[in-house]
Amino acid sequence: MTAPYVELYMDQGATFNHTITLIDDTINAAINIYGYTFESQMRKSYYTANASGNIVCTILDATNGIVSLAMTSANTANITPGRYVFDVKSTDNSSVRSRILEGVIYVTPSVTR
Repeated sequence: MTAPYVELYMDQGATFNHTITLIDDTINAAINIYGYTFESQMRKSYYTANASGNIVCTILDATNGIVSLAMTSANTANITPGRYVFDVKSTDNSSVRSRILEGVIYVTPSVTR
């Protein structure tokens, strides 16, 4: 299964927060993600060696498959405005690793410093 593609916006110097809900399309129900781990990075391109930022993934509601993607304002302040690629990967209780989301994050410049 291919991970869903999304376009997100991140304001430089502001707190970033985006919530996702994992749904099993075959039964149209939330996936119980108890015991899962998640990780996410953003890079200038797919081929860039170093991540431009690590997005913190936090399970908000395991039973209903809800995960928060976040970065602090101090972290977003250090990211140069522009277009970045990102993905979110999960590891389940059986150590199966999957890409659950991918896309582009547009970082918009800050005026107020």
